[in-house]
Amino acid sequence: MRLDLKIIPGASKNLLKKTSSGLTAYVTAPANDGKANQALILLLSKEFKTAQSQISITKGLKSRHKTIKIGEV
Repeated sequence: MRLDLKIIPGASKNLLKKTSSGLTAYVTAPANDGKANQALILLLSKEFKTAQSQISITKGLKSRHKTIKIGEV
């Protein structure tokens, strides 16, 4: 499965929300040293009930707009 989403780092709580423009992920981690990316992977693994090793960021490592691959990595 492939997801395109927007991430908002430094939010007050971790949340995955469907908006009119697509999926938006809110994570409490700051956007430095890859902490927000790791928090996003953790959030998605809980939401989709899959292992963190099955989730990878394929596009947008340093951007707020990301493409995520869930499944065979």
